[in-house]
Amino acid sequence: MLKLFRAPKITRGRIWSAFAIAILTDGLQLMLGPLGWTFFDEIMDVIAMALISLLLGFHWLLLPTFLIEVIPVADFLPTWTGCVGLLVSLRKRAQKTPAINSLSRTE
Repeated sequence: MLKLFRAPKITRGRIWSAFAIAILTDGLQLMLGPLGWTFFDEIMDVIAMALISLLLGFHWLLLPTFLIEVIPVADFLPTWTGCVGLLVSLRKRAQKTPAINSLSRTE
């Protein structure tokens, strides 16, 4: 379970896959939204959050995105795509900066 919270190494494949999932989810919700298929919207949100967490690691930004999707009009916004973009930039920045613990060690 703790492995889910650990951020994996961000690769191009993970980034492309996460964006593909986010765009597909947002697109399907936009197309199916007017039909009133809210039950499938929630299922897609759960699946998107789980897959994105597996690809990029869990981040607290995923929870508000998931909750925003429950709001009737806000689910037409590309929230998953925006969240993935922000999460990728945060993960890349974290990979570029060395860990504080490794800097403090003078072995």
